[in-house]
Amino acid sequence: MRQSLAERPLTLLAALRAHWPEYLMETAGLGLFMIAACMFTVLLEHPESALTQWIEDATLRRYLLGVAMAATFLGIVYSPWGKRSGAHLNPAVTLTYLTLGKIRRWDAFFYVVSQFIGGLLGVAAADALVGVPLRHAAVNYAVTTPGPQGPVTAFIAEFLISMLMMTAVLTTSNSRRLSRFTPLCAAFLIAVYIAFEAPLSGMSMNPARTLGSAAGAREWTALWVYFTAPPLAMLTAGILYRFRTGAQRIVCAKLHHHNHQRCIFRCKYGELFND
Repeated sequence: MRQSLAERPLTLLAALRAHWPEYLMETAGLGLFMIAACMFTVLLEHPESALTQWIEDATLRRYLLGVAMAATFLGIVYSPWGKRSGAHLNPAVTLTYLTLGKIRRWDAFFYVVSQFIGGLLGVAAADALVGVPLRHAAVNYAVTTPGPQGPVTAFIAEFLISMLMMTAVLTTSNSRRLSRFTPLCAAFLIAVYIAFEAPLSGMSMNPARTLGSAAGAREWTALWVYFTAPPLAMLTAGILYRFRTGAQRIVCAKLHHHNHQRCIFRCKYGELFND
């Protein structure tokens, strides 16, 4: 595996010069994810959509949306860009790896900025491509808002699903036997969460994803839930995992590392296979 193992700190300009391709890949990755989220939501929820009329059961449509978004996620992670950037696509994931010492400060800063830009641009692109159907009340830019139980229940739900997701990613990605299956594990959880948890919070786990839809719809309901629960939950998962295993057992910040793309993180992936 080609890996960058340099430990010296990067300045802002040095990080930009060295790693700007990865930053753009994060922007494109979440942008494509948001375009897919908007388009699949139109197909499965707009009242004039043939699929909506054919599949009257809203629960079944939500299951199909979960499968579609899980497949979209896998396509991004397994793409050359996803293999290279690590396909965080989520500020909460990046910040967790920052606290675990696997990504340098300026790289984390630009990853987070890139992810927010990607979420906003993705929804804007979907609006340009789809237009009026995306603005329909049944679709509403695929916003994530609390369900009928309210924002407190949404916060708890977002916290639990985000914590489980980060725990699963850390457990599989740092296992010699399971590391290559990390994207599949994450995609499975995405599908399950959309199918079963979405009625509680809209299923976000991602502040950048929520902001992209919220900005498009001008819908700011309980935005605090999605800016606090996922980061707090994933940071907690990281702390607990490090407590159980030790920081030295966390090998890298990529979701998919079984490839030959360069790695800009503080990477020890090769050590998984050298013990």
